[in-house]
Amino acid sequence: MSDRELYCDTCEGVQLFEMPPCVDDHGADCPELVCTGCGAAVLIATFAFHAPRLARRSRPSAHRRAA
Repeated sequence: MSDRELYCDTCEGVQLFEMPPCVDDHGADCPELVCTGCGAAVLIATFAFHAPRLARRSRPSAHRRAA
């Protein structure tokens, strides 16, 4: 069982949160935590995303014609 201190909105303060037994087989990476003070549950969500690729910019032609 993993423990960590987080802010609990229900308790209105920093409380000890623990990970309940995970039925989804996440193991130590389970995103669910429960406040030991009031029992409120939180879900820790992490997002992984790749930086967008910039479109290739065409280089201005060295031989530009005047209008």
